Amino acid sequence: MLRVEDLRLYFRTSQGPVQAVDGVNFELQRGRTLVVAGESGCGKSSLARAILRLLPRNVHTYSGQVYLDGLELVRMPEERFRREVRWRRVSLVPQAAQNALNPILRVGDQVAETVVIHGKARTYAAARPLVEEAFRLVGLPLDFVDRYPFELSGGMRQRVALAQALVLRPDLVILDEPTSALDVLTQAALLNLLKTIKWETGMSFLFITHDLATASELADEVALMYAGQVVEWSSARQFFTGPLHPYARALVGSVPTLREDRPLASIPGRPPSLIRPPVGCRFADRCPARFDRCAMDPPGFWVDGDRWVKCWLWEETRGR
Repeated sequence: MLRVEDLRLYFRTSQGPVQAVDGVNFELQRGRTLVVAGESGCGKSSLARAILRLLPRNVHTYSGQVYLDGLELVRMPEERFRREVRWRRVSLVPQAAQNALNPILRVGDQVAETVVIHGKARTYAAARPLVEEAFRLVGLPLDFVDRYPFELSGGMRQRVALAQALVLRPDLVILDEPTSALDVLTQAALLNLLKTIKWETGMSFLFITHDLATASELADEVALMYAGQVVEWSSARQFFTGPLHPYARALVGSVPTLREDRPLASIPGRPPSLIRPPVGCRFADRCPARFDRCAMDPPGFWVDGDRWVKCWLWEETRGR
């Protein structure tokens, strides 16, 4: 359903362009969940903004291709994109979404605003049935439609933000760190809710997180980002049982388990600057498997036909 090819998004700064998204490639099938994982500052949120074309004024470079059911989005005229794609077919639950609600408007009116702006209803009253349907979908009582944000808990406000993203029944919902500001029990409830919505509606999710434990609960596929690039893309089962990239191995090894007593892995050093990223493999300075070839940028290799990894250790798989 979604195919991203060589997507780039650089931001202009006084010190030089920030290469937030640098040549990203991946695919997402209909009805599946792709988790985009990686540490803070690796470009995950910028990737979401690049797909939805929610771009700030200091854009330096925005290029590549994004196909939604074969429809190319990057070069589509802005007005057509706003009218036909943004929120109607692809919606977003932004980071810290529970704090993005207007404190002086009822939450039902804020969800109805989405319906009215995108032409599904002419008035807020006419939009009420769609709002109530969205509230039922996210597990909110219907009397919450007339409440204000301060009357709801953080988890309830997060569900309102999810209702805003779902009210037009888009094909794809992008969720940017939706559980990061919630306690563990509320996180579990939200993840179970997303599983139910996916089962009932057949929607696709692009789930952005830095928490691999959270990712394992929801993912069908995993795309791991590091320093603006996707370095591994595979099914969730393959990723969590046998990661290929040294960065992926270290991340999976750093997650504690209930059934195995083993020392936790750690990653020395820190991520490179995205203003002046290193030549060659961007993980090389922190990689325990570094060798001379890593001075050149790896092109990415297919392993076993359905796994992709950007690492010279897998060069021998080329051509298989």
